[in-house]
Formats: sequence, structure tokens, C-alpha cells
Amino acid sequence: MSTSSENTTVEGVEAAVFRRLVHHLQERTEVQNIDLMLLADFCRNCLSQWYREEAAAQGLSLTEDEAKQRVYGMSYAEWKTQHQLPVPPEKLAAFKAKQAQRDE
Repeated sequence: MSTSSENTTVEGVEAAVFRRLVHHLQERTEVQNIDLMLLADFCRNCLSQWYREEAAAQGLSLTEDEAKQRVYGMSYAEWKTQHQLPVPPEKLAAFKAKQAQRDE
């Protein structure tokens, strides 16, 4: 049976891993969200949405823009201007096929 101290330690480790993942994604701006979606079925936007949802579940008010700021390390508009590339047609087609497959 887990103790309160063990739970706190596990939560601390999980929080540190999340921060490390977010930092990793902030440093790897060449990795586009479409690439993440095709490979892992989640992207930076998903992380920011999950962040906001969990904050709300714990009684914290966080806007979509604030959550994206935490995940992207800058405003979403700034990130898009600096780092987002046009989505190649083949990647868009693969994404749509993956969505259609999921919806079946």
C-alpha cells in the first residue's frame, strides 16, 4: 500500500517528467505538431488542452492562451510565426486518413 509520502514523491517525479517533456518540445521547434500527431497521436496543443483541463479539475482558472503559453514557452501566435511551417499535402492526407480510421 502506498503511503502519502510515496504518493507525493511519485507526483513530484511525474511533474518533473512533464516539465522535462515540455522543455524538450520547446527546444525541438523543428518538430512540427503534425509530425507529433502522426507519430504519437498528440501534439503541443493537446498538452496545453490537457494542462487546462487538469487545472480546472483542481479548481484553477487557466485560459487556453495561458495554457499554450506554458507549453510553447511563448504565445501561440508568436510560436506559429517563428516556427510553424506549412503542412505538406502528404502529411495532411496521412493525418486525415488517421482521423478517419479512428472515427470508424
